[in-house]
Amino acid sequence: MPVTDADVERWLREDLGHHDVTNDVPGETTGRLVATESGVVAGLAAARAVFAYLDCGVETTHEDGDRVDPGDVVLTVEGAAQDVLRAERVAVNAVGHASGIASKTRRAVDAAREESDHVAIAATRKTTPGLRGVEKRAVAAGGGDTHRLDLSHMVMVKDNHVAEMGLERAVAHFRERASFATQIEVEVETPADAARAAEAGADIVLLDNMTPAETREAVDRLPDDVLAEASGGITVADIPAYAATGADVISLGSLTHSAASLDYSFRTG
Repeated sequence: MPVTDADVERWLREDLGHHDVTNDVPGETTGRLVATESGVVAGLAAARAVFAYLDCGVETTHEDGDRVDPGDVVLTVEGAAQDVLRAERVAVNAVGHASGIASKTRRAVDAAREESDHVAIAATRKTTPGLRGVEKRAVAAGGGDTHRLDLSHMVMVKDNHVAEMGLERAVAHFRERASFATQIEVEVETPADAARAAEAGADIVLLDNMTPAETREAVDRLPDDVLAEASGGITVADIPAYAATGADVISLGSLTHSAASLDYSFRTG
């Protein structure tokens, strides 16, 4: 999901309004995007797209996933002063938001590595409408897994499906309709139901809102060819305990919906 001209048009229209006087500045200028705190940079493709859309020359000095410290310049730009200033806030917002996600993801991955070299840290579909591509790429930049990019990537049998059809019937229902290449994940809330989901034909079992002890019990009940995903209210501080359970994946919606923006300053001249 690359950033498109339509995305940039929408972002700029939202920021500039119908009569932009603030940035009516003559002449040419240069600018640089400078980190003011430590973290992991992301969102540079979005920033490049914004400046390029307004015909500004832009170069990045870092790549998504690089660690940055205060004073590091991650992007330089040149062009008409009016266009550079018009693009500035949108570009800074995109990089700050994406870098916040990448930085939180990297902290989560580092926490997982305290206990496991193999468990994956994944995002969820709890993304900002219109920004899923930016946010999912930021997760990847931080060393995380993007999980499903949209509903078509995997069938997720959730509690509402089970309430309507029952666990076994729901799995069978979706198995009949899904492609042979589409995996089926089943959300459960108890170790016993984890075993039931595996027996019903789940490829992945999502262990929802279980304690680390319950998660370990559920993992022990699953056959080796069924993946276990721990999810539901897990924080970065909780990750080592869940990583020690033997789960294959730990997913956190907070990677995208609650990451604080990383601070940057845009300086001209």
